[in-house]
Amino acid sequence: MRVEMKIHGIEGVLDTLHRLPKEVVSKRGGPVARSLGKGARFIRDRAKDNLRAQLQGSDESTGLLMKNVVASRGKAPHVGKGERYLVRVRRIAYPRRYKGRAHIVTTRKAAMWKEYGTSDQAATPWLRPAVQMHAMSAINMITADLKRRIDAEVMKLARKNSAATRL
Repeated sequence: MRVEMKIHGIEGVLDTLHRLPKEVVSKRGGPVARSLGKGARFIRDRAKDNLRAQLQGSDESTGLLMKNVVASRGKAPHVGKGERYLVRVRRIAYPRRYKGRAHIVTTRKAAMWKEYGTSDQAATPWLRPAVQMHAMSAINMITADLKRRIDAEVMKLARKNSAATRL
Protein backbone atom coordinates (compact mmCIF):
# COMPACT_ATOMS: atom_id res chain seq x y z
CA MET A 1 0.00 0.00 0.00
CA ARG A 2 2.24 2.81 -1.25
CA VAL A 3 1.38 6.18 -2.74
CA GLU A 4 4.27 8.57 -3.39
CA MET A 5 3.82 12.29 -3.76
CA LYS A 6 6.69 14.35 -5.17
CA ILE A 7 6.74 18.12 -4.93
CA HIS A 8 7.77 19.94 -8.09
CA GLY A 9 7.75 23.64 -8.87
CA ILE A 10 9.56 24.98 -5.85
CA GLU A 11 12.96 25.28 -7.51
CA GLY A 12 13.57 28.71 -5.94
CA VAL A 13 13.13 27.28 -2.47
CA LEU A 14 15.37 24.33 -3.30
CA ASP A 15 18.02 26.66 -4.71
CA THR A 16 17.95 28.65 -1.47
CA LEU A 17 18.29 25.42 0.51
CA HIS A 18 21.42 24.45 -1.44
CA ARG A 19 23.01 27.81 -0.59
CA LEU A 20 22.30 27.61 3.12
CA PRO A 21 24.99 26.51 5.59
CA LYS A 22 25.08 23.02 7.05
CA GLU A 23 23.56 24.19 10.36
CA VAL A 24 20.20 24.59 8.67
CA VAL A 25 20.06 21.08 7.24
CA SER A 26 20.97 18.98 10.24
CA LYS A 27 20.75 15.29 11.02
CA ARG A 28 17.40 16.02 12.61
CA GLY A 29 16.19 17.44 9.28
CA GLY A 30 15.99 21.13 10.05
CA PRO A 31 13.21 23.19 8.45
CA VAL A 32 12.70 20.71 5.60
CA ALA A 33 11.77 17.83 7.89
CA ARG A 34 9.50 20.00 10.02
CA SER A 35 7.65 21.32 6.96
CA LEU A 36 7.26 17.85 5.45
CA GLY A 37 6.08 16.57 8.82
CA LYS A 38 3.41 19.25 8.91
CA GLY A 39 2.15 18.19 5.47
CA ALA A 40 2.24 14.50 6.40
CA ARG A 41 0.25 15.16 9.58
CA PHE A 42 -2.32 17.07 7.50
CA ILE A 43 -2.75 14.07 5.14
CA ARG A 44 -2.82 11.69 8.13
CA ASP A 45 -5.64 13.66 9.74
CA ARG A 46 -7.68 13.66 6.50
CA ALA A 47 -7.11 9.88 6.14
CA LYS A 48 -8.26 9.35 9.73
CA ASP A 49 -11.40 11.39 8.99
CA ASN A 50 -12.13 9.10 6.02
CA LEU A 51 -11.49 5.99 8.12
CA ARG A 52 -13.66 7.29 10.97
CA ALA A 53 -16.52 7.91 8.53
CA GLN A 54 -16.27 4.34 7.21
CA LEU A 55 -16.09 2.78 10.66
CA GLN A 56 -19.11 4.76 11.92
CA GLY A 57 -21.79 2.36 13.05
CA SER A 58 -19.53 -0.69 12.83
CA ASP A 59 -20.01 -2.98 15.82
CA GLU A 60 -16.67 -4.72 15.28
CA SER A 61 -14.41 -1.65 15.44
CA THR A 62 -12.09 -1.60 18.46
CA GLY A 63 -10.40 1.68 17.55
CA LEU A 64 -7.00 0.01 17.28
CA LEU A 65 -6.64 0.72 13.56
CA MET A 66 -7.58 4.38 14.02
CA LYS A 67 -4.99 4.84 16.80
CA ASN A 68 -2.22 3.36 14.66
CA VAL A 69 -2.51 5.55 11.56
CA VAL A 70 0.62 7.70 11.95
CA ALA A 71 2.84 10.15 10.11
CA SER A 72 6.50 9.31 10.63
CA ARG A 73 9.89 10.22 9.25
CA GLY A 74 11.15 7.62 6.81
CA LYS A 75 14.59 6.74 5.52
CA ALA A 76 16.14 9.25 3.14
CA PRO A 77 15.68 8.58 -0.59
CA HIS A 78 18.30 6.34 -2.18
CA VAL A 79 19.06 8.84 -4.92
CA GLY A 80 20.49 12.20 -3.86
CA LYS A 81 19.75 14.06 -0.68
CA GLY A 82 16.35 14.63 0.76
CA GLU A 83 13.78 13.97 3.41
CA ARG A 84 10.89 11.54 3.47
CA TYR A 85 7.77 11.47 5.60
CA LEU A 86 5.30 8.60 5.51
CA VAL A 87 1.65 8.25 6.36
CA ARG A 88 1.43 4.63 7.40
CA VAL A 89 -0.24 2.15 9.71
CA ARG A 90 1.81 0.81 12.62
CA ARG A 91 1.84 -3.00 12.77
CA ILE A 92 0.04 -4.02 15.94
CA ALA A 93 -1.59 -7.42 16.38
CA TYR A 94 -5.24 -7.50 17.36
CA PRO A 95 -5.93 -9.47 20.52
CA ARG A 96 -6.99 -13.00 19.71
CA ARG A 97 -10.71 -13.43 20.25
CA TYR A 98 -11.05 -16.93 18.90
CA LYS A 99 -8.77 -19.73 19.98
CA GLY A 100 -7.33 -21.87 17.23
CA ARG A 101 -7.26 -19.10 14.62
CA ALA A 102 -4.49 -19.97 12.15
CA HIS A 103 -3.33 -16.45 11.30
CA ILE A 104 -2.72 -13.31 13.32
CA VAL A 105 -4.65 -10.24 12.22
CA THR A 106 -2.67 -7.00 12.38
CA THR A 107 -3.60 -3.38 11.91
CA ARG A 108 -1.68 -3.32 8.62
CA LYS A 109 -3.68 -6.27 7.28
CA ALA A 110 -6.94 -4.67 8.39
CA ALA A 111 -5.95 -1.37 6.71
CA MET A 112 -5.00 -3.20 3.52
CA TRP A 113 -8.27 -5.14 3.51
CA LYS A 114 -10.26 -1.92 3.90
CA GLU A 115 -8.27 -0.10 1.23
CA TYR A 116 -8.14 -2.82 -1.42
CA GLY A 117 -10.86 -5.26 -0.35
CA THR A 118 -10.78 -9.04 -0.21
CA SER A 119 -12.70 -11.80 -1.93
CA ASP A 120 -15.36 -11.49 0.81
CA GLN A 121 -15.26 -7.73 1.38
CA ALA A 122 -15.62 -4.86 -1.07
CA ALA A 123 -12.89 -2.24 -1.13
CA THR A 124 -13.59 0.93 0.84
CA PRO A 125 -10.54 3.09 0.21
CA TRP A 126 -9.72 5.64 2.89
CA LEU A 127 -6.04 6.56 2.38
CA ARG A 128 -5.83 7.04 -1.39
CA PRO A 129 -8.82 9.40 -1.53
CA ALA A 130 -7.29 11.49 1.26
CA VAL A 131 -4.03 11.83 -0.70
CA GLN A 132 -5.78 12.53 -4.00
CA MET A 133 -8.21 15.08 -2.60
CA HIS A 134 -5.80 16.97 -0.35
CA ALA A 135 -2.45 16.65 -2.16
CA MET A 136 -2.42 20.19 -3.52
CA SER A 137 -3.42 21.64 -0.15
CA ALA A 138 -0.60 19.69 1.52
CA ILE A 139 1.92 20.78 -1.13
CA ASN A 140 0.90 24.42 -0.74
CA MET A 141 1.11 24.09 3.05
CA ILE A 142 4.57 22.49 2.87
CA THR A 143 5.85 25.10 0.42
CA ALA A 144 4.58 28.07 2.45
CA ASP A 145 5.83 26.62 5.73
CA LEU A 146 9.22 25.76 4.24
CA LYS A 147 9.63 29.27 2.84
CA ARG A 148 8.70 30.79 6.21
CA ARG A 149 11.11 28.52 8.11
CA ILE A 150 13.98 29.13 5.66
CA ASP A 151 13.47 32.91 5.86
CA ALA A 152 13.55 32.67 9.66
CA GLU A 153 16.77 30.61 9.56
CA VAL A 154 18.40 33.06 7.14
CA MET A 155 17.49 35.99 9.41
CA LYS A 156 18.81 34.13 12.46
CA LEU A 157 22.11 33.36 10.73
CA ALA A 158 22.38 36.97 9.48
CA ARG A 159 21.91 38.29 13.04
CA LYS A 160 24.45 35.78 14.32
CA ASN A 161 27.01 36.78 11.65
CA SER A 162 26.48 40.53 12.16
CA ALA A 163 26.94 40.11 15.94
CA ALA A 164 30.15 38.14 15.34
CA THR A 165 31.58 40.81 13.00
CA ARG A 166 30.94 43.58 15.58
CA LEU A 167 33.19 41.85 18.11
